[in-house]
Amino acid sequence: MILGIESSCDDSSVALLRIDDLAQILHKKISQEEAHSVYGGVVPELAARLHTQALPALLNDIKPYFKQIKAIAITNEPGLSVSLIGGVSMAKALSISLKIPLIAINHLVGHIYSLFLGNEIALPLGILLVSGGHTMVLDIDENKNISIIAKTTDDSFGESFDKAAKMMGLGYPGGQIIGNYARECKDKDRFSFTIPLLGDKRLEYSFSGLKNQVRLQIQSLENLTQKDISDISFAFEKTACAHIMDKLKRIFNERKFKRFGVVGGASANPVLRDSLKDLCKNSNCELLLAPLEFCSDNAMMIARAGREKFLNDEFTCYKDLKISPKTSKLRL
Repeated sequence: MILGIESSCDDSSVALLRIDDLAQILHKKISQEEAHSVYGGVVPELAARLHTQALPALLNDIKPYFKQIKAIAITNEPGLSVSLIGGVSMAKALSISLKIPLIAINHLVGHIYSLFLGNEIALPLGILLVSGGHTMVLDIDENKNISIIAKTTDDSFGESFDKAAKMMGLGYPGGQIIGNYARECKDKDRFSFTIPLLGDKRLEYSFSGLKNQVRLQIQSLENLTQKDISDISFAFEKTACAHIMDKLKRIFNERKFKRFGVVGGASANPVLRDSLKDLCKNSNCELLLAPLEFCSDNAMMIARAGREKFLNDEFTCYKDLKISPKTSKLRL
């Protein structure tokens, strides 16, 4: 089996994936959402302390399988440095004690493999990656080479939901909270926000202007009611998803994808998923969706990416395994 360990942000997770048939043997995750909710976002120092508690606790579930583990796949980039170091430290300790090799995994590459947890990867492939830290469109060719077609110049898609929720005092994480309020909206035409970069020929995303529109709308209301929150949430979610789709439609007009996948924590957004289903159907393109359980950060996707590297003998020396808050060149 491959042992996967994930601690790049505010989720501590471990997973066991069988090498031969990709069977998911074990998946455990401890979320810190409740602890960070009162602050409206992730507090790095708090995240680091909670990882030091959660990771050893998760390790107890792995102990019965120690003799069957052939390698440890560990997220080492990108992410919060203070969070990454917790998982990497545990991986190194296990590598020494169990005498098994380490495999360094880029967190974003792990998300791509969340589409193929139970089967072999299918290429070529287009990818929309939307999360709390990243928003980008990728093109992956038959040889696993990854090129970035578009990315955000400021806030990410998921981050914009978190910040909009924080401005309305709704807690963290913002994606599901905003979505729930949006579904309660009865007056869908009450507020209207401008779609960012609409008509702009640049293939890039920007959510800072939309976030500012939300801020100004909130400030214009004397007392924010539940109805106000629902109506603003609906308008914001609608516009944020429309921004994603506006650029994607241009990309689909310029490129022909045989298959296209959406990954990352924010890929669970139902409005975005429905829009992508329509786009891919009209473009005669197969849409790939990760199971909802594995859209957010998890160790199973890290183990799956690690299994690929294991088969290709791509191991990382103990001394060379470093953490990095930013991503290096993406490679499958």
